[in-house]
Amino acid sequence: MIFIRTVVLSAASAVAAVLVTVPAAAAHLPATDHQASQVTLRAPGYVWTRTASTVGVSVFSGSLSRPSVTPVWTVTVFAPAISSLTGLPTTTELGSGGWAHESEQKLQTAGYAAQLAAVAWPNYTDTPHGVQGYRVRTGSYGSQVDAQAVAVRLKGAGFTTATVQWTGYDSDAPVDAEHVHVAVIDPRELHGTITATHGSAIAQRTTTSQLAQQSHAIVAVNGGYFVTSDADGFQGAPSGLAAYEGTLQAMSVGDRAALVLQDNHVSIQHLVSTVTLTSGGASAQVDGINRRPGLVRDCGRPQLQPTSQPRQDITCTTGSDTVLFTAQFGAPLPAGPGVQVVLDATGHVLSLGARGGSVPVGGSAVQAIGAPATWLTSHLSVGARIGVVDRVRDDRTGQPVDIHATTGILSAGPTLLHDGQPAIDAATEGVIDPRDRSFNFAWAEIRQPRTMVGTDASGRLLLVTVDGRGPGISEGLTLVEEARLMRELGARQAMNLDGGGSTAMAVNGALVNHPSDASGERADGDALVIIPG
Repeated sequence: MIFIRTVVLSAASAVAAVLVTVPAAAAHLPATDHQASQVTLRAPGYVWTRTASTVGVSVFSGSLSRPSVTPVWTVTVFAPAISSLTGLPTTTELGSGGWAHESEQKLQTAGYAAQLAAVAWPNYTDTPHGVQGYRVRTGSYGSQVDAQAVAVRLKGAGFTTATVQWTGYDSDAPVDAEHVHVAVIDPRELHGTITATHGSAIAQRTTTSQLAQQSHAIVAVNGGYFVTSDADGFQGAPSGLAAYEGTLQAMSVGDRAALVLQDNHVSIQHLVSTVTLTSGGASAQVDGINRRPGLVRDCGRPQLQPTSQPRQDITCTTGSDTVLFTAQFGAPLPAGPGVQVVLDATGHVLSLGARGGSVPVGGSAVQAIGAPATWLTSHLSVGARIGVVDRVRDDRTGQPVDIHATTGILSAGPTLLHDGQPAIDAATEGVIDPRDRSFNFAWAEIRQPRTMVGTDASGRLLLVTVDGRGPGISEGLTLVEEARLMRELGARQAMNLDGGGSTAMAVNGALVNHPSDASGERADGDALVIIPG
């Protein structure tokens, strides 16, 4: 018999409550000293309902509602800025103190009550502290339509950057409503496998629920970052380090967090990868796997333009590139300038010439543009054998990662927790730039839909999704709020996965959260899946 029990608890007690609410006979979870269904709240709490369970797996939905917190629609005047990446004019929500006071005076002169607020730097490990910038707003409106009407009038009065916003998304405003789903997986009890999947092809997009159905997963959540536009490469291809069933399918883009899944052991590491081609005593470096030569989504590779540092959702370019295409690529090989080598399953060269065509069954291909193309033509010929040596190591410790048949790797970021403490390295992992307030402020510091993964002190895996972009329904979380929630749920190590419209959790193949895209569940890249058997 399966019991469903609703409990009111602080997020800090969620894991303990998971153990309480799932009967040991039904889920075979370890015994706990916490036997009460009511847990004393230590912070504003959620109402949790267990929605599914099996051996080693418990799934909960949680809701938070604070009627006393009443966000409103308002109009923000954005500040002028210069993009550090393009050098072109842009705007940003936070400006300097001088700009803010000047804008405040201009609004008052035009007959609008101005609200000026200093916004502090979040608790990141690698950014300044104190005041980050100043936000200027006017008005408090009960509907988005009313706020939009005021924004139109403001633009007509010369405030061309007037933008309608919902204050419930502000990092410095109290949370009023959240919908959360949490899956707790105990590898010691699980009758199954924790792994990563991208479906049948790398260069394709598939919804998380479809990937769950294809793999017969008990639970699945969306995984790492991926290419979303043809202009940036091949849609669906991972934009950071990725491996499925022991095969490297994408390379690292800087020092970024990665989830390593090996034989049901889960760890979060900062991984970097190298891939080397060898032939007849000569060798050459591979710069990427399963991506369009010359385009690097999220940057983070040497000699790129406009930056070699990781930059979230930015596509950098290069005229000198070597890319390996695996048997799982699943799309026509890109044509264009440069050289291509096609290999059979044993690594022997089948052809050497112009780019294009397809990867042979079980084989691979290498494309090069710029200087690396010369190496291919001067060192290879039909019938020659190419060796491919790939290595993955933890960039923080230097320790190698053994990639074998059961290894799965998902890459996203940033890190949220390390040894139970907040460890958000947002600048290092390229999700913000402290020198440029226009870069990704909303991505990191405005509440968004989020997907998180972590492990607790007992080695249990925590998969968490938070719905967002629903004013008054579920606002989402900032990066700092993600770290806080994961810590309260008992995580010792945690990282951010892809979020926004990509956030999805499927249980027994059915979507359980509410994606933010108007069209419904988004087709993503890869997924983390819990497979029975």
